[in-house]
Amino acid sequence: MGRRSVHTPEELRQLILQAATELIASAGFSALSAREIARRIGYSAGTIYNVFDNLDDLVLTIEARMLDELAKSLDSVPATGEARERVMQFAEAYLQFTHDNPRLWNLLFEHHLPEGIEVPISYREKLDGLLARVETALAPLVPENDQDGLQRRARVLWAGVHGITSLSTADKLSSVTSEAALPMVRDLVSTYLDGLAGQR
Repeated sequence: MGRRSVHTPEELRQLILQAATELIASAGFSALSAREIARRIGYSAGTIYNVFDNLDDLVLTIEARMLDELAKSLDSVPATGEARERVMQFAEAYLQFTHDNPRLWNLLFEHHLPEGIEVPISYREKLDGLLARVETALAPLVPENDQDGLQRRARVLWAGVHGITSLSTADKLSSVTSEAALPMVRDLVSTYLDGLAGQR
């Protein structure tokens, strides 16, 4: 990329984010380096650290943007209709999103902060917001005497859905089953919701 004579701080920030995102999407997290990002945008590697505190800060920013995109995808699920169908649509939208962005999505689970460093509160709030959508959809299906367990039930279900999507995006699902990811997700959600219905 040809280097422009002047970039505003925000333009430079966006250039770095775009280059890093494209690098991860094409070659995976292991390929990410300040030197390669700098080469792609026509700046020195030190420039990256003038904009971001470190590579962890950069990666967390990419992850946060991706969580925002996932939220938009889940928000496309109609807010009306039967609760059971809505939960299923959330699961299918989640699976589709991970398949559309496999290396970027896997970044959330390949990237680990140094010991003792906590993720920003805003990042945690994004994750909680995503799960809150599932809880809202699941609430009508949870036994009335177990509404206190709603959060746990939503997270148990989503952990199962995520397990299938993770195997699928990592091309490891075939080592477990010959089934495709979508029917497995549908089967998991249906079975879980049938179990809830039996308790009501």
